[in-house]
Amino acid sequence: EAFLAFDSLQGLERFLQDLCTPSEIDSMADRLMVAKLLKKEIPYRAIYEQTGTSTATVTRVARALTYGEGYRELFERQAKRKKI
Repeated sequence: EAFLAFDSLQGLERFLQDLCTPSEIDSMADRLMVAKLLKKEIPYRAIYEQTGTSTATVTRVARALTYGEGYRELFERQAKRKKI
């Protein structure tokens, strides 16, 4: 609910900077990048080499893409926004 309270990207960014450490923010950004690359069917090893993200993280994100719904929902919403 806290994230939904913001009506601007800038406000959400300020909140995340207060809530998270710089390392946590970087980790979230890395995971999102990994998810985007996995969606493009880039091999795990290439993702590791391109991003420097551990293969364990790549595997965790891949599992979330396969069994979870969050990344999928995000990508669907982003695709709809681009069509508008």
